[in-house]
Amino acid sequence: MVTVIDYGSGNLRSVAKALEKVGGRVVVRNTPEGIESSDRLLLPGVGAFGDCRRNLEATGFWEPVLRHVASGKPFLGICVGMQLLFTEGTEFGTHPGLDLIGGRVVGFSREMPDPADPSRHLKVPHMGWNRVRQEMPHELWQGIPDASHFYFVHSFHCLPDDPRVLAGSSDYGVRFVAAVIRDNIVAAQFHPEKSQDHGLRLLANFLTWKP
Repeated sequence: MVTVIDYGSGNLRSVAKALEKVGGRVVVRNTPEGIESSDRLLLPGVGAFGDCRRNLEATGFWEPVLRHVASGKPFLGICVGMQLLFTEGTEFGTHPGLDLIGGRVVGFSREMPDPADPSRHLKVPHMGWNRVRQEMPHELWQGIPDASHFYFVHSFHCLPDDPRVLAGSSDYGVRFVAAVIRDNIVAAQFHPEKSQDHGLRLLANFLTWKP
């Protein structure tokens, strides 16, 4: 069973439907009761880092998420759900994250030149399809060709302290972290639930992955 955390900061319907499509038995929970019985946990996230952090704590999920990860069970973070794993985020001030992966979440510069027209700047947020380079071999990438396209919507990106957690990278003005893996944690800056066949395959891989 995979639990999708509803803490008021995620695109829950599309995530749950995508998991069900690839054979997942999905429960969406808006309270932490019963979360310990879940085999796998998924933390989505849409919005500002600080708001998502406050919502996660206010709904009582903060400590259960930490306990789930400590138990060694598989965990997947998506978009801001990935960013919250880091030590701190810098959107509208500095806010502490779960600190499960050391590092910071910082914003894209709004002065990045557009490679197609250097007289213009790239738009922020970064929105749309982009190639993801696989930076480490892992079950998460099974059946997904390297440099496949995934769908992104974000203005901030993660800077891990330990480069060994880097699982996928992409480019938007700068090279940025598209996915991280550490022990029983996998996380993606892109939205697999919006990434068609490759995204569905990634979710299917998560459902069968045994850390």
